[in-house]
Amino acid sequence: MRPFILACALLCAAGAAPANAAPSGDVSPLIIGGSLVSSAPWSAAVYRGGSFTCSGTILSPEWVLTAKHCVGSNLTVRVGNVHRAQGTPSSVSRYVNHAQADQSLLRLSTPIQTSEYAKPADTNPANGTTNQIYGWGYTSRSGPVSPQLKTADVRMNSVCRDYYGGQALCTSRITGNAWSGDSGGPQMYNGLQVGVASTADGSSTQQYSSVPATREWIRTTAGV
Repeated sequence: MRPFILACALLCAAGAAPANAAPSGDVSPLIIGGSLVSSAPWSAAVYRGGSFTCSGTILSPEWVLTAKHCVGSNLTVRVGNVHRAQGTPSSVSRYVNHAQADQSLLRLSTPIQTSEYAKPADTNPANGTTNQIYGWGYTSRSGPVSPQLKTADVRMNSVCRDYYGGQALCTSRITGNAWSGDSGGPQMYNGLQVGVASTADGSSTQQYSSVPATREWIRTTAGV
């Protein structure tokens, strides 16, 4: 069965789906499990048509990385604040999708300066490592989304495939797991971004599109 992408999860609410799109409106901060984040200058929230849709990261003043299944018309972002609604806003002038991987680079109309940008990794983490995932997604299988950024530890198990067939990191829950609204959000290892949230089962496993596998595309497109 094809994994549930963390965007369809909000619409389909069953099976294994993309970790992305989130419904509008915040209720309470309580990723599923995990804990709240107090500082993440590189964090980016992606809005489509004015509604929060996906998580992401800012790589440079002009470029945000998110999932390909998150993009569409009338995209905007908010960057640099763990309280999603308080992030610095910018519209998206265009986006560039990877040919195969579940990744998209968003070019900002107005550059955003922040104290720290996400740093793409050059190599996948080894099996068995403990990595961190981040996002504003559902805090239970039925919601709500979190107004404050959350994080959780996951275990790297193997290399697998993302929603579009690109290389992905197959990880399992340690302290929490990704779900709807977390799509496009980062997986980090040793402070470097190794993955972009693509699919999840909503209870224990998630697949993050591999950043090292697309590293040259990121460098060529965004210059970082």
